[in-house]
Formats: sequence, C-alpha cells, structure tokens
Amino acid sequence: MIAVGTPGRITTMALRCDLIIRDATLFDGTGGPRRVGDLGVKGERIVAMGDLGGASADREVIATGKALAPGFIDAHTHDDRAVLMGEEGTLCKTSQGVTTVVCGCCGVSLAPARFKTAPPPPLDLVGAEGWWKFGDFGDYAHAINSKGSEVNVYALAGNQTLRVEAMGGDVYRPATDKEIHHMHQRVKQSMAEGASGFSTGLYYKPNMHATTDEIVAITEALKPFDGLYSTHMRDESNTILASIEETLEIGKRAGVQVQISHHKCSLPENYGRSIQTLPLLEAYARTQQLAYDVYPYPAGSTVLMPDRLREDVKVIITWSVPHPEMAGRYLHEIARGWNTDIKAAAEQLLPAGQISFQMDEDDVQRIMAHPMSMIGSDGIPHDAHPHPRLWGTFPRVLGHYARGLGLFSMETAIFKMTGRCAEAYGIVDRGTLREGAYADLVLFDPATVIDAATFENPKVPSIGIEEVWANGVATFKAGKGATGERPGRLVTRHKG
Repeated sequence: MIAVGTPGRITTMALRCDLIIRDATLFDGTGGPRRVGDLGVKGERIVAMGDLGGASADREVIATGKALAPGFIDAHTHDDRAVLMGEEGTLCKTSQGVTTVVCGCCGVSLAPARFKTAPPPPLDLVGAEGWWKFGDFGDYAHAINSKGSEVNVYALAGNQTLRVEAMGGDVYRPATDKEIHHMHQRVKQSMAEGASGFSTGLYYKPNMHATTDEIVAITEALKPFDGLYSTHMRDESNTILASIEETLEIGKRAGVQVQISHHKCSLPENYGRSIQTLPLLEAYARTQQLAYDVYPYPAGSTVLMPDRLREDVKVIITWSVPHPEMAGRYLHEIARGWNTDIKAAAEQLLPAGQISFQMDEDDVQRIMAHPMSMIGSDGIPHDAHPHPRLWGTFPRVLGHYARGLGLFSMETAIFKMTGRCAEAYGIVDRGTLREGAYADLVLFDPATVIDAATFENPKVPSIGIEEVWANGVATFKAGKGATGERPGRLVTRHKG
C-alpha cells in the first residue's frame, strides 16, 4: 500500500520494487522541466516516482548526477530484419538508448511477402535471399513475439514490398485495378495481424509509377483501424512543395493520419527551402493529423542509383556486392582510380549502397528545431560501412545539438525522441516517465553524452549512455554492452 503524504514526497513503507533508480535527474518525456527524484519499477511497469526513501528493491541504482529519461523511440528505421538478429542487429540501437523502433518505412518492409529470390532495390536494404519468408504479417509478428528482441517493434506494411508481390515483379508501371485491390486487402490483413500502418517510397523505382489514386485506394484500407500513412515522398528536391501537397491529399482523401519521413530539402539548388516547407506543413497541420521525422546529419543514405548521381554531391559507398573492398571509399576516388566517370563507376559497383552529402546544415537545424519534428535515425543496419546515424543519432541530438549548440533544451530534445514520437505514432504507455507506464528507460550522463560514430569510422558506440531497460529488463550496460536479454515485443497503434 502506498500512502501519499506532503506534495512531492511519497511514503512507501510497504512498497517493494524489482528496481529503484535513486537521486536521478528525471526528464519525463513531456518537455516539462527536469527534476531530481527516484523511480521504482515492478515487473514491466513504473510503479512509483518521487521520494522513495521508504521503499526497497531487489536492485538499487544510485544515479546522482545522471539523467533518467524514457527509452528513446527511433521514429524511422529499416530494422525489420535487425530486430530478429539479436545483439548483432540491435546493439547499434540499445547502445544509444533506444528501446522502441519504427520499421517498415519508405515502402520497404520484410512482411508481408514471400520471395524465392531477392527483390529489386531498395528492398534489399532489409532482406537478402532467405529472409523473404514472412508470407503474412502475422508470421512476422509471431517471429518477433516468440523470439523476443532487445527493442520493442512498431511495424508498417510497405507498398514497395506489396507491389512486387501483387504485380509479379513488373512494378515499373501503374498497377491495375485488380492489383490495387490485392494490395488493399493485404494492408487490411496486415493491420488485423499487428501492423500499425502503411508506408510508401514514391521516390524509388518500384513505387514511383504508382499514381496518387492508386495510393489513396490502398491507404483507404487503414481507416477502419485508424492506421497511419507514412511516406518517403515522391520528391524532396525541386518539386518538394508539390510532393507535400500530394502527401496531404492522400491523407485527406483516405481519412488517415500522415507521417512524412526524414523531412529534408535535397540538393544545392534547394538549400534554404525549409523556410517554405515548414510554413506549408504548419498550414496543413491545422486541419489534418500530421507529423514528420528528421535525422541530425546533412547527409542521407540509401541504395546506389547511378542515374541520380551528380558531380556536386559527394558520395561514399556503403556496400557493394561485386566490389566489397570499396565500402567506405568516396565514389569520385573510385572513379578516378578506374579512369572513368562517377556514373560508370557506380554501374560497376551495383548492387550497392551510398551515403550522399545532399543537405544544408542550416536546413537540418531549422527542420529539427521546429515543434512538429521528432527524431528518427533512418539507419541501415546491414550496410558494411553504414552512415554514422545508425550508431549515433540520439546521443548526437543530446550532446551536439542540445548541450553543444543550444539549438533547443535537453527537455525539448528528449521530448522529440520520446513523448512526441509516442503521441504521433499512437504508442500507448511509452515515451513518458509516469506511474503505470512501461519501464522503457535510459540512464545517461547529460554532461558527457555524445555520438562517437563518424563517416570515416561509423560503427562506434556513443559516449555517456549508462544503462538501458526495455519493459523493465536491462538490455545494455556501459562497459559490458548487450545483456543478452530480449524483453522487446511487437507494439501496435493505440494498444498497450
């Protein structure tokens, strides 16, 4: 029994916890001011907060001078396969304080599809041959829940995956009415089996021939489930405003919430255009449910596309099947060594991946600082030489942008990585520190937390993350790494 005494002090004579974290600086994930206090966990839930001096626990952590926040929610990932691979796939996340990942983004999802051979790029970002075995979304959900994972998984069904299945691989054209109906039904089925929404990657070749009407017809399958529509828009460069308008038209016609992936203004001629895009998004948000994520770097990463390369945008190769030795090398240096141009060199490297330095830092900061933003890594865990965002996104926001540059307060930074994400995605009882919430927690040193991964050396764990818990179970400890525990499970929209 817990008796409440004077405000801010809890008398807990009879309270016994599994874990008490004492004297921590608490950031509750709402954006509200930090405060010093204790937090008690029993099972997978937070059971008490405040002064727990009279309570006891099986384990107590003295956190004087350290910060305790909700576990970070990675708002945009390609972790569909990684979450089933144990420490090999998820240490990049737990080591930076992540306890929940959103996967199936950009129209690329490992389910629902069963392919005998690897599908076309960019689907190879998440699945090599042998991994396309989840014919229904329920099969994927069962794999997560039966095996467990170091992180919780919030998953979307991807339209590029559905197109390859429904159209027999003939995806470089608009879908027929019969094919659209098939995809609509597959989205319905996926939602019933644990998906939380539907995503598109209209920028990519397997999806770019889909018309607005085609996407609306499929997205309408979400409405009975209050599902989410997430999109890598058709264009993030010259026609970005038209792409935003198409995106919100799809959401309005289908009657669903919209999530814009990794908002950016791409290519040098579009630097500074966030002063146009952000007011447009604000205007739409007055009448529609809308959110967007952003990663804290001026470089992106995806599959290598020779026809979209430019001499004024530097590229690093992240992987190559015929030339794996070129991972980590700049494309222009490879081309020089081969005595050819960058497009011809890229053709020789295919299939391959790339990092492209295509954004302006001022836009990145303006987009990140905006109240509508939330943080997603967009990391690609299976790259041989990944973008450093895979290992460093969340500590970078805390250490570089909040503490270092003062772009926003630490409270705001944490809100963008926790409560804001939970609110936008409809993730229940996560993203905030409060009694009754799941004990997804990260303990870190606010004075030292910072990313250590670089473009030259990207697989380096961040500094200052002390310990991480998912559903009340420790998944990462500084100096020891992954704990070997897999308490994570599938989480779905509007359900605990």
